[in-house]
Amino acid sequence: MNKILIGLFLLAGVVIYSCKKTDLSNAQGVKYDPTPYVLDLVNSTLPAPNLPADNPLTKAKVELGRMLFYETMLSSDNAVSCASCHIQGDGFSDRNQFSVGVGGATGGRQAMAIFNMAWHDNQFFWDGRADLLRDQSLGPIENPLEMNETLDNVIKKLYTSQIYKNQFMRAFGDFEITSEKMSFAMEAFMMSIISDDSKYDKFLMGEVTLTESEERGRVLFFADYNPFFPELSGADCAHCHAGNNFENDLYMNNGLDTDAQFVDLGREDATADLADRAKFKVTSLRNIAITGPYMHDGRFETLEQVINHYNTSIQSSSTVDPAILGTQSTGLMLDAQEQEDLLNFLHTLTDYTYLNNPDYSTPF
Repeated sequence: MNKILIGLFLLAGVVIYSCKKTDLSNAQGVKYDPTPYVLDLVNSTLPAPNLPADNPLTKAKVELGRMLFYETMLSSDNAVSCASCHIQGDGFSDRNQFSVGVGGATGGRQAMAIFNMAWHDNQFFWDGRADLLRDQSLGPIENPLEMNETLDNVIKKLYTSQIYKNQFMRAFGDFEITSEKMSFAMEAFMMSIISDDSKYDKFLMGEVTLTESEERGRVLFFADYNPFFPELSGADCAHCHAGNNFENDLYMNNGLDTDAQFVDLGREDATADLADRAKFKVTSLRNIAITGPYMHDGRFETLEQVINHYNTSIQSSSTVDPAILGTQSTGLMLDAQEQEDLLNFLHTLTDYTYLNNPDYSTPF
């Protein structure tokens, strides 16, 4: 009889323990959610993106990435997030010449804007040192001038939040938090940030017309430099800022400095190739009117200064792009009206839908 009673007692304990585990799971109601996330292409002016096959976009994964993007626990002082230096209202860029990290530290490069990342096929950061967007996402966490934190410490902090553990379950199918999962989620969120609803996009779709000045600027933008027929010569912008994403997936030296003036070695830092010295990633000109200051070091405060650089101030160096250097002797020959027209066209590339999309804003 005693053996029977003991057996019943142990069985009851197992049942109670099992019920508690089941009840906890049911109470949380948390389970893996593989619902696909479909990129929101408003005007279909962009080609099909090259999405990573090993990191399919899901709603849960994108949401987790958004949470991490705005999460200050990623920094050592719990005060700095990705969004601290990539502000939606500023085109996910930073109005400061150099972003301020933990303890007031600053680097030497301007924060790059974030949009249409799924259309970038030539690595990330100004020098391209990150092969994939997921690699780029973790870099600032461990950078002493940015978040100054370790991935292990970030994971420990995230484990203190049931909200995060639940979201990792929804995104990846278990409660385990790893740096790889973090990177996949942040990659997914950044790939979800789309800009394709500017006035120029609507123009391409036949929904609006450009003003006379904007149209003259459009023609100048796409017209080649022609020193032999100045009246036909254009601003030659499309040489580097091509296609509907206005970039060419290259790293180039655009004549900012002479060899003696080089301070930042740019792409050479990533490749150790002297031919890459002072070359930097060619950025998209979408939203360019609201993502200043400009160039890798933020040296130009205004677009007018940028246009003036290409019009009159190209510097010769060992790695400057030949097409850019070819304009040095005469400049682009743009008069004041043409510069204004070009500026007005560049303003048509601003996408206010992207700047105000609540899906990209803080979830907290």
